[in-house]
Amino acid sequence: MKLLEKLSAFAGKYFAVWVIAIAIVAFLIPDPFLPFGSYITILLGIVMFGMGLTLKPVDFKIVFMRPIPVIIGVAAQFIIMPLAAFSIAYLLKLPPELAAGLVLLGCVPGGTASNVMVYLAKGNLALSVAMTSLSTLLAPIMTPLLLLLLAGQWLPVDPVSMFMSIIQVIIIPIALGFIVQRFFPKAVEKSVSIVPLISVLAILIIVSAVTAANASNVVSAGFIVFIAVFLHNGFGLLLGYVTAMALGLNENDRRAISIEVGMQNSGLGVALATAHFSPLAALPSVWGAIWHNISGPILATIWSKKPVPEDNAAVIPAAKVPSAVKAGK
Repeated sequence: MKLLEKLSAFAGKYFAVWVIAIAIVAFLIPDPFLPFGSYITILLGIVMFGMGLTLKPVDFKIVFMRPIPVIIGVAAQFIIMPLAAFSIAYLLKLPPELAAGLVLLGCVPGGTASNVMVYLAKGNLALSVAMTSLSTLLAPIMTPLLLLLLAGQWLPVDPVSMFMSIIQVIIIPIALGFIVQRFFPKAVEKSVSIVPLISVLAILIIVSAVTAANASNVVSAGFIVFIAVFLHNGFGLLLGYVTAMALGLNENDRRAISIEVGMQNSGLGVALATAHFSPLAALPSVWGAIWHNISGPILATIWSKKPVPEDNAAVIPAAKVPSAVKAGK
């Protein structure tokens, strides 16, 4: 078990490296990874189940004690990122499938890896966890609705079908994980330390499958998609911080909202794009899985070297980093 725990910590620490490595391998040798495409939904469900195993009622405490930062953060998540994705897709004149895929990336909730980045950046971890949880719970409504409004001009969107997909892939696994954790806390406590390893493996298989399916498209569309994802992530990080600052939130909250807004649940984006659009539409989310786990640590490292003034410290004590989120998105 200790060996697995060490492997789990190692896998989570170098998550971005593994994602880049598997993407390169799948691009160069796509055939072995193509069969994994049919398991993307199941694999994402496993990741979400791991998230449910670590959720506790205390994670929502800040929603009731300090609701304003949470409301501001979640609103920014579902306003800034979808509109930024739409604007970038329009300005770069992306092909329909890629444009819809970028907007989809902008419409999914925050990624769980953001919690770790906020912790490292000395931001308000309790706020970050609450934002991730709440935006994920709102995703069945917000993601299909926003996608219908913003991406319908490029590809047909079936909001009801997408609603059901998110319920099946996100909400049910999280609920099951939460129930298991509530009724079997000792068993979960003993095994939860290896959840990051399982989550990392699941995400790596998802990335490899989509990269393999897009091997012929990466050369022709890879660079422009990366530029789009780079700009999208940058605008999210910047505008999330500026919005929090403009509304008078403290430095802890600004850092949390910036990172939370900028980092998306790219795994969900891959699953939804593959199921409802095409493998090509999943390419922005694949790049998101790679780039978000590079830009996040860079920003967290910069902020970690800049102490937060005591009068800007979070009112709610920072929560412990859930084990599952150490694995990435």
